[in-house]
Amino acid sequence: MSRVALVTGASAGFGAAIARRLVRDGYRVIAAARRAERLAALHDELGDALLPLPLDVTDAAAVAALPGSLPPGWREVDVLVNNAGLALGMEPAYQARLDDWDRMVAANVSGLMHMTRALLPGMVERNRGHVVNLGSPAGSYPYPGGHVYGASKAFVRQFSLNLKADLAGTGVRVTNVEPGLAGGTEFSLVRFHGDADKAAQVYAGTQPLTADDVAEAVAWALGLPPHVNVNRIKLMPTCQGSGPFLVKRQGA
Repeated sequence: MSRVALVTGASAGFGAAIARRLVRDGYRVIAAARRAERLAALHDELGDALLPLPLDVTDAAAVAALPGSLPPGWREVDVLVNNAGLALGMEPAYQARLDDWDRMVAANVSGLMHMTRALLPGMVERNRGHVVNLGSPAGSYPYPGGHVYGASKAFVRQFSLNLKADLAGTGVRVTNVEPGLAGGTEFSLVRFHGDADKAAQVYAGTQPLTADDVAEAVAWALGLPPHVNVNRIKLMPTCQGSGPFLVKRQGA
């Protein structure tokens, strides 16, 4: 049978694009997300190669029960794409909403950890598998208003490297994919709590990455020979680069 991939946050954006690409590449895909109606539409589009799975990665009990709850034929997950996550707010840390911080940590850190811990033992036992984590350049480069979001993506980067250290000598691979400015997703709309004008301003005058660009990077890492591990992919549109150090001048 074809390989099985599980993609979190698969109802939109990167997750939906990755699910589509993996089905096209011959995978059977478990599409996990909170919005069941979006998953149903994705199933209608892609057919029985896609299994909709309503799941909130912040529900630790549901995630822990996941491996044993999958239907027969879908339980040997070869690829886990930890895509679910979000950014909330751009206020400075001293004005940020604590519940926004908690939600980011719950999804970007705890949810990713719990999903990985649930499925990793089976991969190690079968001596094959690939964990793909969706990080961000924000995990390396700070910016005003990035605080907890950037810190959560720094966790993803280091967690991915430490997973690889634990898995050395096994057939299980780990890749951290770090997309920069990317449009055509709900990322900025969520970050600005539904303010469509603010979200649009993020991409004004740019040609950002697309969700399909990110799916292409994931597919490339997965498609390399089994002895090749891509530790980290950092991709940005040509209109983006790393900024200078912040210097706040008196009177400015």
